Amino acid sequence: MNKRKVQGRDKYLVQWKRCTVEENTWKSKENLKNTMELVEDFEKRYSKEEEEEVRQQEVEENKRMFSRELPGRYIAKLLYK
Repeated sequence: MNKRKVQGRDKYLVQWKRCTVEENTWKSKENLKNTMELVEDFEKRYSKEEEEEVRQQEVEENKRMFSRELPGRYIAKLLYK
């Protein structure tokens, strides 16, 4: 299962049993009423994965930002200004 927004509405990529990947379809939440438990489980996993991805991106950005060191004279100016 996967998720995307189309015209402001959530659509879920559904993989049908005994069907090939080419037969996967995007369905709105309203059309998945019989599988709400699966959708809710997916939403829980999706939000956790999304939070972890954002957290990882922040860590990587901080590493890039702080890995660039200024030459000593600039650091001294900043400290003693």
